[in-house]
Amino acid sequence: MLSPRALILRAPGTNCDHETAHAFERAGGLARRVHVRALAERPAIADDCQILCIPGGFSYGDDIASGRIFALELKTRLGDALVKFRDKGGLVLGICNGFQVLLQTGLLLADPTTGMPEAALAHNTSGRFIDRWVRLSCSPSPCVFLKGLSELELPVAHGEGRFVLRDPARLESLRAAGQVPLTYSADDSGRPTNPNGALGDVAGACDPTGRVFGLMPHPERFIDATQHPSWQGRLDPAAPGAGLVLFINAVKATA
Repeated sequence: MLSPRALILRAPGTNCDHETAHAFERAGGLARRVHVRALAERPAIADDCQILCIPGGFSYGDDIASGRIFALELKTRLGDALVKFRDKGGLVLGICNGFQVLLQTGLLLADPTTGMPEAALAHNTSGRFIDRWVRLSCSPSPCVFLKGLSELELPVAHGEGRFVLRDPARLESLRAAGQVPLTYSADDSGRPTNPNGALGDVAGACDPTGRVFGLMPHPERFIDATQHPSWQGRLDPAAPGAGLVLFINAVKATA
Protein backbone atom coordinates (compact mmCIF):
# COMPACT_ATOMS: atom_id res chain seq x y z
CA MET A 1 0.00 0.00 0.00
CA LEU A 2 1.32 3.43 -0.95
CA SER A 3 1.98 5.94 1.81
CA PRO A 4 -0.47 8.86 1.97
CA ARG A 5 0.67 11.82 -0.12
CA ALA A 6 0.81 15.35 1.21
CA LEU A 7 0.91 18.31 -1.16
CA ILE A 8 2.70 21.28 0.43
CA LEU A 9 1.51 24.36 -1.41
CA ARG A 10 3.99 27.24 -1.48
CA ALA A 11 4.10 30.78 -2.86
CA PRO A 12 6.68 33.57 -2.97
CA GLY A 13 7.55 34.33 0.66
CA THR A 14 6.56 30.93 2.05
CA ASN A 15 9.43 29.80 4.28
CA CYS A 16 8.19 26.79 6.26
CA ASP A 17 7.54 24.40 3.37
CA HIS A 18 10.74 22.35 3.79
CA GLU A 19 10.13 21.82 7.52
CA THR A 20 6.49 20.92 6.91
CA ALA A 21 7.38 18.42 4.19
CA HIS A 22 9.97 16.88 6.53
CA ALA A 23 7.36 16.58 9.30
CA PHE A 24 4.94 14.71 7.03
CA GLU A 25 7.71 12.37 5.92
CA ARG A 26 8.76 11.74 9.51
CA ALA A 27 5.12 10.82 10.15
CA GLY A 28 5.23 8.20 7.39
CA GLY A 29 3.78 10.16 4.49
CA LEU A 30 5.14 11.20 1.12
CA ALA A 31 5.45 14.97 0.75
CA ARG A 32 5.63 17.04 -2.41
CA ARG A 33 6.30 20.76 -2.42
CA VAL A 34 4.40 22.49 -5.24
CA HIS A 35 4.37 26.16 -6.23
CA VAL A 36 0.89 27.65 -6.44
CA ARG A 37 1.44 28.65 -10.07
CA ALA A 38 2.43 25.09 -11.01
CA LEU A 39 -0.77 23.82 -9.40
CA ALA A 40 -2.80 26.49 -11.20
CA GLU A 41 -1.39 25.26 -14.52
CA ARG A 42 -2.08 21.61 -13.65
CA PRO A 43 -4.74 21.24 -10.92
CA ALA A 44 -4.68 17.48 -11.52
CA ILE A 45 -1.44 17.38 -9.50
CA ALA A 46 -3.64 17.25 -6.41
CA ASP A 47 -5.69 14.29 -7.62
CA ASP A 48 -3.38 11.63 -6.18
CA CYS A 49 -2.83 13.48 -2.88
CA GLN A 50 -4.79 12.88 0.30
CA ILE A 51 -3.51 15.86 2.30
CA LEU A 52 -3.15 19.50 1.30
CA CYS A 53 -1.12 21.80 3.53
CA ILE A 54 -0.57 25.55 3.27
CA PRO A 55 2.50 26.18 5.44
CA GLY A 56 3.71 29.22 7.29
CA GLY A 57 5.79 32.15 6.15
CA PHE A 58 5.17 35.56 4.66
CA SER A 59 3.45 34.82 1.38
CA TYR A 60 3.90 37.69 -1.08
CA GLY A 61 5.62 39.61 1.70
CA ASP A 62 2.30 39.87 3.58
CA ASP A 63 1.53 42.90 1.43
CA ILE A 64 -1.93 44.39 2.10
CA ALA A 65 -2.49 41.84 4.91
CA SER A 66 -1.13 38.45 5.92
CA GLY A 67 -2.14 35.78 3.42
CA ARG A 68 -4.40 38.13 1.46
CA ILE A 69 -2.69 37.89 -1.94
CA PHE A 70 -2.11 34.13 -1.64
CA ALA A 71 -5.77 33.65 -0.75
CA LEU A 72 -6.91 35.81 -3.68
CA GLU A 73 -4.75 33.81 -6.08
CA LEU A 74 -6.16 30.55 -4.77
CA LYS A 75 -9.76 31.76 -5.01
CA THR A 76 -9.45 33.07 -8.55
CA ARG A 77 -7.25 30.36 -10.05
CA LEU A 78 -7.88 27.26 -7.94
CA GLY A 79 -11.15 27.83 -6.10
CA ASP A 80 -13.04 24.95 -7.73
CA ALA A 81 -10.08 22.57 -7.43
CA LEU A 82 -9.70 23.26 -3.70
CA VAL A 83 -13.40 22.80 -3.00
CA LYS A 84 -13.29 19.55 -4.97
CA PHE A 85 -10.31 18.36 -2.92
CA ARG A 86 -12.07 19.20 0.34
CA ASP A 87 -15.39 17.70 -0.69
CA LYS A 88 -13.84 14.40 -1.78
CA GLY A 89 -12.65 13.94 1.81
CA GLY A 90 -9.10 15.22 1.58
CA LEU A 91 -7.46 16.66 4.67
CA VAL A 92 -6.57 20.36 4.60
CA LEU A 93 -4.13 21.94 7.04
CA GLY A 94 -3.19 25.61 7.29
CA ILE A 95 -0.34 26.62 9.58
CA CYS A 96 0.09 30.27 10.64
CA ASN A 97 0.11 32.09 7.27
CA GLY A 98 -1.74 29.05 5.94
CA PHE A 99 -4.46 29.51 8.58
CA GLN A 100 -4.85 33.11 7.43
CA VAL A 101 -5.18 31.87 3.84
CA LEU A 102 -7.81 29.25 4.72
CA LEU A 103 -10.00 31.85 6.42
CA GLN A 104 -9.71 34.35 3.58
CA THR A 105 -10.47 31.81 0.86
CA GLY A 106 -13.59 30.65 2.70
CA LEU A 107 -12.36 27.06 2.91
CA LEU A 108 -12.71 27.42 6.66
CA LEU A 109 -15.38 29.27 8.69
CA ALA A 110 -17.27 30.79 5.78
CA ASP A 111 -20.87 31.95 6.04
CA PRO A 112 -22.92 29.11 4.47
CA THR A 113 -25.31 31.59 2.84
CA THR A 114 -22.96 34.20 1.41
CA GLY A 115 -19.66 32.33 1.35
CA MET A 116 -18.04 35.32 3.03
CA PRO A 117 -15.41 34.72 5.74
CA GLU A 118 -16.84 34.66 9.25
CA ALA A 119 -13.43 34.98 10.91
CA ALA A 120 -10.12 36.71 10.38
CA LEU A 121 -6.70 36.99 11.99
CA ALA A 122 -6.01 40.59 12.94
CA HIS A 123 -2.89 42.37 14.18
CA ASN A 124 -1.69 41.29 17.61
CA THR A 125 -3.00 43.58 20.33
CA SER A 126 0.61 44.38 21.27
CA GLY A 127 1.19 45.80 17.80
CA ARG A 128 4.37 43.73 17.64
CA PHE A 129 5.59 40.55 15.97
CA ILE A 130 5.63 37.75 18.55
CA ASP A 131 8.02 34.79 18.55
CA ARG A 132 7.67 32.53 21.61
CA TRP A 133 6.40 29.21 22.97
CA VAL A 134 2.83 28.83 24.20
CA ARG A 135 0.77 26.31 26.14
CA LEU A 136 -2.26 24.94 24.34
CA SER A 137 -5.38 23.02 25.35
CA CYS A 138 -7.29 20.69 23.04
CA SER A 139 -11.08 20.54 23.45
CA PRO A 140 -13.28 17.59 22.41
CA SER A 141 -13.88 17.96 18.69
CA PRO A 142 -13.97 16.06 15.41
CA CYS A 143 -10.55 17.54 14.48
CA VAL A 144 -8.56 14.73 12.85
CA PHE A 145 -5.20 16.39 13.49
CA LEU A 146 -5.63 16.69 17.28
CA LYS A 147 -6.93 13.18 17.91
CA GLY A 148 -5.76 11.84 21.26
CA LEU A 149 -4.29 15.16 22.43
CA SER A 150 -5.41 17.09 25.49
CA GLU A 151 -2.60 19.64 25.77
CA LEU A 152 0.68 20.51 24.13
CA GLU A 153 3.29 23.22 23.81
CA LEU A 154 4.28 24.77 20.47
CA PRO A 155 6.05 27.88 19.20
CA VAL A 156 4.25 30.82 17.58
CA ALA A 157 5.75 33.46 15.29
CA HIS A 158 3.37 36.04 13.84
CA GLY A 159 2.33 39.66 13.73
CA GLU A 160 -1.28 39.02 12.71
CA GLY A 161 -2.63 36.12 14.76
CA ARG A 162 -5.49 37.61 16.76
CA PHE A 163 -8.57 35.51 16.02
CA VAL A 164 -11.67 37.67 15.54
CA LEU A 165 -15.21 36.93 14.38
CA ARG A 166 -17.50 39.10 12.30
CA ASP A 167 -20.12 38.32 14.94
CA PRO A 168 -18.41 37.60 18.30
CA ALA A 169 -21.59 35.92 19.53
CA ARG A 170 -20.86 33.09 17.07
CA LEU A 171 -18.01 31.90 19.28
CA GLU A 172 -20.26 29.90 21.58
CA SER A 173 -21.99 28.07 18.74
CA LEU A 174 -18.61 27.26 17.17
CA ARG A 175 -17.43 25.89 20.50
CA ALA A 176 -20.59 23.81 20.87
CA ALA A 177 -20.02 22.36 17.40
CA GLY A 178 -16.43 21.41 18.28
CA GLN A 179 -15.01 23.87 15.76
CA VAL A 180 -12.70 25.57 18.29
CA PRO A 181 -10.50 22.60 19.17
CA LEU A 182 -7.33 24.48 20.12
CA THR A 183 -6.97 27.36 22.59
CA TYR A 184 -4.14 29.10 24.41
CA SER A 185 -3.96 28.01 28.05
CA ALA A 186 -2.14 29.03 31.23
CA ASP A 187 1.50 28.27 32.04
CA ASP A 188 2.76 26.55 35.21
CA SER A 189 2.33 29.79 37.14
CA GLY A 190 -1.27 30.17 36.07
CA ARG A 191 -0.51 33.07 33.75
CA PRO A 192 -2.39 33.11 30.42
CA THR A 193 -0.23 32.45 27.37
CA ASN A 194 -2.51 34.04 24.76
CA PRO A 195 0.15 35.90 22.76
CA ASN A 196 -2.03 38.02 20.50
CA GLY A 197 -5.31 38.86 22.25
CA ALA A 198 -7.34 36.28 20.32
CA LEU A 199 -11.07 36.21 21.01
CA GLY A 200 -11.80 33.33 23.37
CA ASP A 201 -8.08 32.42 23.40
CA VAL A 202 -8.62 30.71 20.03
CA ALA A 203 -5.41 29.26 18.58
CA GLY A 204 -6.99 27.01 15.94
CA ALA A 205 -10.31 26.23 14.27
CA CYS A 206 -11.72 23.41 12.17
CA ASP A 207 -14.70 22.76 9.93
CA PRO A 208 -17.65 20.62 11.11
CA THR A 209 -16.03 17.44 9.74
CA GLY A 210 -12.72 18.07 11.49
CA ARG A 211 -10.87 17.47 8.22
CA VAL A 212 -10.06 21.13 7.53
CA PHE A 213 -7.96 22.67 10.28
CA GLY A 214 -6.06 25.91 10.70
CA LEU A 215 -3.83 26.94 13.60
CA MET A 216 -1.46 29.77 14.43
CA PRO A 217 1.22 27.73 16.29
CA HIS A 218 3.87 25.84 14.31
CA PRO A 219 3.76 22.06 14.91
CA GLU A 220 6.45 21.49 12.25
CA ARG A 221 8.92 23.33 14.50
CA PHE A 222 8.57 20.80 17.30
CA ILE A 223 8.92 17.31 15.88
CA ASP A 224 12.03 16.46 17.93
CA ALA A 225 12.34 16.88 21.69
CA THR A 226 15.62 18.78 21.30
CA GLN A 227 13.83 21.57 19.43
CA HIS A 228 12.27 22.68 22.71
CA PRO A 229 14.33 25.40 24.42
CA SER A 230 13.99 23.67 27.81
CA TRP A 231 14.33 20.04 26.76
CA GLN A 232 17.32 19.29 28.99
CA GLY A 233 16.14 17.63 32.18
CA ARG A 234 12.53 17.67 30.98
CA LEU A 235 12.34 15.63 27.80
CA ASP A 236 13.96 12.47 26.47
CA PRO A 237 16.28 13.67 23.66
CA ALA A 238 15.33 10.63 21.59
CA ALA A 239 11.60 11.31 21.91
CA PRO A 240 9.49 13.02 19.25
CA GLY A 241 8.26 16.54 19.81
CA ALA A 242 4.58 17.15 20.52
CA GLY A 243 4.01 18.71 17.11
CA LEU A 244 4.77 15.47 15.28
CA VAL A 245 1.51 13.98 16.56
CA LEU A 246 -0.53 16.26 14.29
CA PHE A 247 1.25 14.94 11.21
CA ILE A 248 1.05 11.31 12.38
CA ASN A 249 -2.70 11.72 12.92
CA ALA A 250 -3.12 13.11 9.40
CA VAL A 251 -1.14 10.29 7.81
CA LYS A 252 -3.01 7.61 9.80
CA ALA A 253 -6.37 9.12 8.87
CA THR A 254 -5.60 8.86 5.16
CA ALA A 255 -3.67 5.58 5.10
